[in-house]
Amino acid sequence: MKRRNFIKSSIATSALTGSVLSLAQAGDFSGIKKGDHLKEAARDIPVIDEYDVIVAGAGPAGIAAAIESGRNGAKTLLIEVHGCLGGVWTTGLLSWVLDQQNKDGLMREITGRLVSMDAKCPIDTGGNFAFDVEKMKVLLEELNLDAGVDILFHTRVVEAIKDANQRLTHLVTESKSGREAWAGKIFIDTSGDGDLAARAGCGFDYGDANGNGQPMSLLALVSGIQFEEIKPFVRYAGDQGQQSKKRLVEKIVSGGVIPSYLKPGLYPISENLYMMMANHEYEYKGTNTRDLTRATLNARKELHQIINALKMHGDEWKDIRLVATAEQIGVREGRRIHGLYTVSKEDLIQGARFEDAVCRVTFGVDVHSTTRKNEEVNTTKEGRSYSQGVKSKDYDIPLRSLIAKDVGGLLMAGRCISGDFIAHSSYRVTGNAVAMGEAAGRVSAIASKKNKLPQEVTLQEAGLAMK
Repeated sequence: MKRRNFIKSSIATSALTGSVLSLAQAGDFSGIKKGDHLKEAARDIPVIDEYDVIVAGAGPAGIAAAIESGRNGAKTLLIEVHGCLGGVWTTGLLSWVLDQQNKDGLMREITGRLVSMDAKCPIDTGGNFAFDVEKMKVLLEELNLDAGVDILFHTRVVEAIKDANQRLTHLVTESKSGREAWAGKIFIDTSGDGDLAARAGCGFDYGDANGNGQPMSLLALVSGIQFEEIKPFVRYAGDQGQQSKKRLVEKIVSGGVIPSYLKPGLYPISENLYMMMANHEYEYKGTNTRDLTRATLNARKELHQIINALKMHGDEWKDIRLVATAEQIGVREGRRIHGLYTVSKEDLIQGARFEDAVCRVTFGVDVHSTTRKNEEVNTTKEGRSYSQGVKSKDYDIPLRSLIAKDVGGLLMAGRCISGDFIAHSSYRVTGNAVAMGEAAGRVSAIASKKNKLPQEVTLQEAGLAMK
């Protein structure tokens, strides 16, 4: 059919169906090449529902925010790109919770429920809580559904809509159901990388002063090895000075592989199941899809090589098996969204206290080498590759650092809150993410019911005043 007749036929068909077809859609685009742009035709997007609070991202911060919002009477929607709740805990296989010991509230509820489900590691892991990933998935679903939260899996936030006063009013998603819009009174960005906030036009920072970010790591689950037989190579309460990492890297290297991360670890989940962290992907950005793809491909290949290197030693290693690699690569560095307050390196050094504190961080500075060259140099300098020479004290995260500066009605929780490079390396662990999410969810619920902005809600109103 000639192009002229195709257009006529298309218009006739459109008239019969009642739809409107842009002529641009029927044009000849064969000359369009790399570097050019296609102009998408305008279309109507259905507003599917209205919510008091919408949470974007169902990692540790997101599940906590949604649960608290729902429990405080707000109609709540939780949106997740993967097919389960938990984010890095579940799809990322990070089955050790760091900086959780001093956290009350929801964190204690989650760990308590996991203990009752026989989902806690029977091996002593010190101050870290190790858990069964599959039982965590079903627990988080139960907690959210019991709180009345609506869950939307396999859905990605792709756009944010603001009113004339720069207040967020809707977000737009893409899924198998197509492009859809959702109205909300208050929004919480718990995407890790600040995706919603960035699409809403918020300012943000990335990496250190030179724009360099920490490397990504693809985690894995490993079986076929027994704790009592490989104990010297395992990270657990009895691992003095983390000597297990030194022994493990020597074992891998003697098997013919030099790992990209020179302080690898085996972290017990049970007597014969371990989380393995042995990979670093340097100089890739977690906000770039092509970088994420390359990093994941590199990492998965390397993990198989590492397992093969260990297996060749025979004896206690002869049955070692790579059970699973994570669905999502672990991203340490993402956007740090500008908030009403920026947590700083100085706050860590001084052990800052705030009247509007929502979380007390006890985890130290943890900066992984930004390049492979630095990794090789810093492994000879005990501690310096992580602490950057900063001696931190326990410090507070204020509510203001969870409230977006540039857009109204938007909070952040988790690693995308407002902070500098050094502070972020400390507060980004998941025990803190839960506490931040819990606070954001409760404040959002109250703000939505009282028609206030989050910054107009006091901690006393939200029942969040820290002791």
